[in-house]
Order: sequence, then structure tokens, then C-alpha cells
Amino acid sequence: MRKFMLFFFTVSLLVSSATIVSAGDFDWLKDLSIRAEADPSGFRASLATRFNIGDTEISAVLSNVERPEDAYMVLRLGEMSAKPTTYVIEKYKAGKHKGWGSLAQSMGIKPGSREFHALKGGGDLYNGKDKGNGKNRSKGKGKGKV
Repeated sequence: MRKFMLFFFTVSLLVSSATIVSAGDFDWLKDLSIRAEADPSGFRASLATRFNIGDTEISAVLSNVERPEDAYMVLRLGEMSAKPTTYVIEKYKAGKHKGWGSLAQSMGIKPGSREFHALKGGGDLYNGKDKGNGKNRSKGKGKGKV
């Protein structure tokens, strides 16, 4: 019985620490939330510009998520996975309790991939970094390169 209790305690500790670690990967969402709540119209304008979408789609996404930062993540995951926003919203509603990392994995964004690291690294809504998923970036000497 004592071994069982020790085993149960160890497993519980590992599961809770994994949850804490994975939650820390997306700490930057807190800052995004603060900015979105401080300037809702600016946040909507930033979403429109960043994802090249209209106000109707922004309203649809915002009305289907709990928090403004969730709208950014839904749009970003749709962009990264090349899935429609409606599909991402369905996945979000079904699995939001599992966390963003799990949702990303369920949409084909593999842990350790460039896309997954970009997602964990922070939003590009205000800092202008990492626009898009990088799949169309040229690596060679193409037109205009010297």
C-alpha cells in the first residue's frame, strides 16, 4: 500500500509540474490580454492588419472565444495550420481546457518545429516579428538579391 501511495504521489507531482511548465510557455498571452483590454479598438485594428481580415471575421472570432488573446491564438493557429478559422474555433471549443500547446499539436503543428517555437515564443501582433509561418521565405539568391 505504501508503494502505491508513493507511486500515486509521484505521478501526481509529474502531471502537475508538466501543466505548470506548459502554461509558462504562453506567458506572453498575459501581456497581449492587458493590451487588448486597454485598447479594444486598437486590438481589433491590429488583428485586421496582421491577419488581413475584415471586421466581420474579427467579430465572429471574438464572439466565439473567452478572451481577446484567444482570438489572436485562433487566428494564428489557423494561419500556421492552413485551416479555416471556423475549424480552429471548433477545435478550441472542444479542447481549450487542454491548453494551446495541445491544441496546436492536434492541428498538426509538431512540438519542436519552427512553427511551434514561434507560437510559444510570443505574439507578433505588436512587435512585428515572425509574420506568417515562414513557409514562403526564400533562402537563395533570387531576384533583387546580391
